[in-house]
Formats: sequence, C-alpha cells, structure tokens
Amino acid sequence: MKESSTASCLFLPILLFFSFTVAAQQPATKVKELLNTKADGFRGIWYMIQPTGNEYAYKYSGGLGTYPANHRPFAIYADKVKKTFFCYGGTDESNSTLLHSVSYYDHRTKKVANPTIVLDKGTVDAHDNPVISIDAAGYIWIFSTSHGVERTSYISKSKKPYDINEFERIEATEMINGKKTPFTNFSYFQIYYDNDRGFLALFSRYDAKHRRVIGYNTSKDGQHWDEWKVLGNIEGGHYQVSAMSNGKIGVAFDFHPDGKGLDYRTNLYYLETSDWGKSWQTMDKQQVELPLTTRNNIALVKDFTPDKLNNYLLDINLDENGDPLILTVSSKGPQPGPQNGPRDWHFFHVDKRSKKWNGTVITSSDSNYDMGSIYAEGRGRIRIIGPTETGPQAYNPGGELVAWVSKDEGQSWRKEKQLTKNSERNHSYVRKPNRATKDFYGIWADGDGRKPSESNIYFTNKKGEVFKLPRHATTDFFVPEKVK
Repeated sequence: MKESSTASCLFLPILLFFSFTVAAQQPATKVKELLNTKADGFRGIWYMIQPTGNEYAYKYSGGLGTYPANHRPFAIYADKVKKTFFCYGGTDESNSTLLHSVSYYDHRTKKVANPTIVLDKGTVDAHDNPVISIDAAGYIWIFSTSHGVERTSYISKSKKPYDINEFERIEATEMINGKKTPFTNFSYFQIYYDNDRGFLALFSRYDAKHRRVIGYNTSKDGQHWDEWKVLGNIEGGHYQVSAMSNGKIGVAFDFHPDGKGLDYRTNLYYLETSDWGKSWQTMDKQQVELPLTTRNNIALVKDFTPDKLNNYLLDINLDENGDPLILTVSSKGPQPGPQNGPRDWHFFHVDKRSKKWNGTVITSSDSNYDMGSIYAEGRGRIRIIGPTETGPQAYNPGGELVAWVSKDEGQSWRKEKQLTKNSERNHSYVRKPNRATKDFYGIWADGDGRKPSESNIYFTNKKGEVFKLPRHATTDFFVPEKVK
C-alpha cells in the first residue's frame, strides 16, 4: 500500500520536533585537535557489546576495525594515481582508544603506506569508526562518525590532493528548521560523491525515544549541508545499507518492531534515487512519498515476520544494469549460540524476465554478525566474500573467509575458494572498496570473539590471495606479508 500524502503532512510536525530535539542533544564536548601523526603500523580496534554470561562471552565482539555494515565506504580506488585509499578503526598497543587512521595501497609499487592517525575519537566504541571519500580534485575526506548523541562527529579533509600526510578540520554546518547549525552529529554514515553534484550522505539520527531514524543530506562542497530528510521512521526505527552506480543510489533497510527492543530487527525494504535524492522510487519505478511510516508499504522486498525471524543487513550492490543485489542473514533471535540457528544467508535480486524480486539462500553460518560483501562482476557473475566457514571462536562474529560465486545472476551458487584456514582468531567484516580493482579487492580485520585480543588488518586480491598488514612498521612504505 503506497504511503499517502496525508500521512506525509501529518508527519511534518513530528519531523520538525525531531529535528529540534536532535539539535538540542548535540554533545558539548571540546573538539579534539587533529593528530596528523604516523601510526607506525596497523593495529585494529577490538570491541565488544553486551556480555552474555555464557561461553560465547558477548552478544558480539572481536576485531571490528571495518565495522559496522552500515558504515561505507572504508576504501576507494583512485584511478588517476593508481592507489586504493582506505581508512579503519585503529588503536594503540593497549586498545585504550579509537584512532581514526588512513592509508593507501599503491598499485604500481605493490606497497602500502604507513598509516596516518587523523584523530583520537576518545572512545573504544567501534560504532564510531570512520568512512572515507575522495572529491573531484583528489582531496581525501574522513567522516568521523558517532554512536548516537554522546560524542561529537567530525569531518576532516586532506590538505593536498591524494595525500594522507596532513588533514584539516572542516567546520561544517547543516540547515535545521531553516537555520544554520553545526553539523557535528551523525551515526551509521554512508557517503557518496558525484563530480557535478557533490556529496550525498545517508545516516541515522536518534530521536527522543532513542529510535534510529534513517535519512539523507546533500552538500556541494562538504562544508555547507542542506536540510536532513527522513527516508523511514517505522515503529522502532531502522538500519540501512546503500550503494551507488552510475549516479543511481540504492538503499536497503529493515525495521525494529514496536515493543521488542533494538535487538530485534526484521523485514527488508528497498528504495532508489537517480536524481540525487530529489525523488525516490521502488525497484519497479513506483514513486514513493517520504517518509515511510508503516511496515506494510510499497518498498517491502521480504516480510520475515510470519516466520518470526530477525533479519540482519549485510550488503547491497548494483549490477551493470543498475539493478539491486542485496545480502542479509536471518536468525531466530539476537543472542549467540546454536539455539537461534540456522543463520541463513539470503540473496535478493531482480528477476530479468518477471521484473520481480527473487530470493535464494546461499549458505548458512553461525553468527548474526557474520558479514560479507557483494561484488557485481558483469554478465551475470556475482561474487560474495564472507566468513561462512566456522572459525576458531564458533558462534561469535566472523570465522574463516570463503568466496562464493554465481554465474547466473544469483540463481545458484558454488563455493569457489576458502581464503583463510586454521586461523587463531575470527576474520570479520570484509569490505568491498568503491571501484574495487583486482589487486585490492577487500579489506577486513581479525580478532578473538571471546576475549580481548590484538586485531590485525588484512586485504585480499581478486584471486583470493590474502595479505596481512604489519602491526609495527619503521618505514614509510612496505610490502604486505602474503598469508600462506
């Protein structure tokens, strides 16, 4: 059932109140100075949430330097300089703070640059991990997110194009109720750049009831942002993931049912825009009036509620035709362990003949917080890389990484290659770079799922060869270690 214009009008006062509430809740912490120091190696953040009191230790935990799935991108390939720039959540030797770090892989020399620490976020919460963007002139942007309203968000920009050595703070503003306000609070940030139109960011904001409301904002220059616009505010709120291809942005999202708490999320919805957020449509081009406020609406892809299943968003991509490819994991509940299995990996795509949604189950894994990335490789070939093999900490996030391939647009799948084996710690949150090339095809971290540990940063090439970045480095550039 399509959302009515009446519902949209009725929601306007709520939106205005919500915007005022967000502005009033802006944290008053002192802005941290930019560090612009060298990290002397790659040390990823270890993070946990909600101790369980059983053998699994936490609801989820581990090496989460490229977490969560709702942050993107962590890496971008820049063809002009033949480099893949990437950021991650780093830390010090004692895992005492979150250091927003940036580096790059040089495709000409096959070397990686010693990372620059842009800032100390003053927390160990991996929800505050950074994301990266590159503008038309080659300047690198780091968006330092926050988890809710407790901490300040920051925007930093490199002082020179394609250079990571020094960044400057951008004192950004946004419009709230027609007034310029510091743009210093955003969660679950997803950033896209177009040479003609500038930036579009999808992100969440928490309302007075701590519901995650999803929306987007645009800016021509990254400093002056427009009025934030709400995509969805259904019951208890949402998570969203997104992707861009040839100017089109696709967004997949879930919702939290009222009265069940934030641990419960279900259903799958999809919207897209081809005009930089001026209008939004469903997959079959039906126009949508925003915001969506009811669970039964025309953006619905899959209703998981009849089976009483949670649905966790993993990734979304757009194929060469601009059609969406979506990956999720379903389970019977939020707590770790075999009792909430099976945790099925669902793949959703558009059937070329019927022009309707088609869903398949690729495989199963053992954690709600296993995460994989989708690679649209053309001519109906799709690759997914994720931790679908059980790792050393079973039923905790991550595991051993596997590449799955479909040659028929997702109708059938085969296990092409296992990338990691006999690991000491679980591998988790493989992230696909924007414009990924064969030499640097995915980046992730490892970590013990049941106790604090060191966390290393890895990347893979398209062939599935894995490279580990050194925890300690004494030179500006180094050759990554190939993992046997």
